[in-house]
Amino acid sequence: MGMTIAEKILAAHSGHDSVVPGQLIECATDWVLCHEITTPAALRMLEERGMDRVFNPDQIVAVPDHSVPAMNIKAAKMYQKLKSWVHEKGIKHFFDVGRGGIAHVVLENTGLMKPGQTLVSGDSHTCNAGALGAFATGVGSTDLAGAIYAGKVWFKVPETMLIRVTGQTQPGVTPKDIVLEVIKRIGADGANYMVMEWVGDYIDNLDMEGRFTLTNMAIEAGGKTGIVAVDDTTRAYMSARGVTPGAYTEYQSDADARFKVVVEVDASQVEPTVAYPHIPSNGRVAGSDRIAVSHAYVGSCTNGRITDLRDVARILKGRKVADGVQMIVVPATQAIWKQAAQEGLLEIFVDAGASVSYPSCGACLGMHSGVLGPDDVCISSSNRNFVGRMGDPSAQIYLASPATVAASAVAGFISDPRAYNDTINAAD
Repeated sequence: MGMTIAEKILAAHSGHDSVVPGQLIECATDWVLCHEITTPAALRMLEERGMDRVFNPDQIVAVPDHSVPAMNIKAAKMYQKLKSWVHEKGIKHFFDVGRGGIAHVVLENTGLMKPGQTLVSGDSHTCNAGALGAFATGVGSTDLAGAIYAGKVWFKVPETMLIRVTGQTQPGVTPKDIVLEVIKRIGADGANYMVMEWVGDYIDNLDMEGRFTLTNMAIEAGGKTGIVAVDDTTRAYMSARGVTPGAYTEYQSDADARFKVVVEVDASQVEPTVAYPHIPSNGRVAGSDRIAVSHAYVGSCTNGRITDLRDVARILKGRKVADGVQMIVVPATQAIWKQAAQEGLLEIFVDAGASVSYPSCGACLGMHSGVLGPDDVCISSSNRNFVGRMGDPSAQIYLASPATVAASAVAGFISDPRAYNDTINAAD
């Protein structure tokens, strides 16, 4: 029996010729990604046990992102803890405030994380990096402490779900709509502890930014991680970051690999999709109901990239955000913020009446920069719409693509972005 991509990576990192789903392994970690929220708890565990060391300071990446610049004294102390630890342990891959942004998006753009590698972090959206053909997953602070100390983590080898996406999307339909459609079909636990492997000619023709959106939301279906096989698109992405194919290992799933389940998606039939409160699997076609919104949010590790901002600018250009709607745009990193400024996108956002914030996780997790109040209704390009996720428990959160968020911000109610397809043709 052959192996999947994920199984091959885990076998190579655990000293086995092969592994099978359900097998317990001790897996070496190539990278540990740390931010200021979950890392301090892991460090305290190590300090309390006299285990205050780092397995390899050159294999740790630290990026404060959740609540920076600090919103209060508690947040400032957590940031100070991370920063002092970085300096004490000689961790060179430190992307401080003003030099980084959202950790997952910062890491994917550095060239440090490579195909065939393993990554763990105390953050559930670590699966983002699986788009590079790597095994990347979130862990709790206890396992994070173990990874920092020993460079190893215990895993149960997961099953793999194969998601085959064929055909091409209609204008105005994006990778965010594809992943929301898949989660709607399989349910919020449909990929429980599975690897979600994306294949098909739609994936073959998809750019890296779109692939990151797909793998980022594996956790919203209960998945362990998402993954996309290395191809010419991946190689070109790595080459642009100074990384040649000889610097990494490519893995492909064998023809006789065993998949727990196969999901077939015809991309041409997918419509702009909105996940209604309070679960990402509660998907409906955008504009099915006339739901007024008070907030429109564009950002997060799912959809704060430059292509996302271009989609928003295409719709906002020459238009205004509706009265009564507070729109916030958060570029995912400093580099993306700068590129958006150079392309004139930020000016378009401001002219439309949107607020442009600094790179961070922002209001995505209800900690900072746009927290929702009682009974607010927000349409967001982020990844979760749980009760209280972005602020007050009575607030309603609807998940959608950046294009759908922009269309809704202009209309004042949840709207289908295909109404603006004429601007797609104009842009082309």
